[in-house]
Amino acid sequence: MSFAMLPNTLSIFRIILTVPIVIAVLKEQYFLVLLLFILAGITDALDGWIAKHYSLQTRLGSILDPTADKILLTCTFVSLYWVGLLPLWILLIIFARDLIIVAAAVGYFLGEMTSENDLLEPSLISKFNTVLQILLVIYIVLAQFYIELKAWLEIAFIVVATTTALSGADYTWLWIKRFILQETKK
Repeated sequence: MSFAMLPNTLSIFRIILTVPIVIAVLKEQYFLVLLLFILAGITDALDGWIAKHYSLQTRLGSILDPTADKILLTCTFVSLYWVGLLPLWILLIIFARDLIIVAAAVGYFLGEMTSENDLLEPSLISKFNTVLQILLVIYIVLAQFYIELKAWLEIAFIVVATTTALSGADYTWLWIKRFILQETKK
């Protein structure tokens, strides 16, 4: 394996980590969940930093990295909902945003606007939202060890729901602008 493949390999590793994380959540082994999820977060930070720092950004990486995040976070949130630690309303908000992003991205890449150098670049609010979603998972798990943290869970849910909705609106606006730009070029 060459060093140039390391960022994508880390993204694939993050996808693979999803399976033991979900199993650990379902078995309520929260210390293991915490360790594996922190490891996944480290790989997320590392793959982006390596790709940017060493100019290893690729179109595949621009798709693989957010896909790994979506798979990891979505599966983790579903399993947290399944064991009763995440309310349905926030799960639905997260699903709606991700559905908007995936549908628009598929349409974008199937459309005429794509080129070999066309990279998907997440917005600042989207990056912030992903960090908050990761922190929410960690917070939910830590609240299983420290009961006093449970008092703040509702606020954490509201903050993440707000950034998720704002990120979804930002992506919707971005895709609308790209579609209009594409139509005016025809």
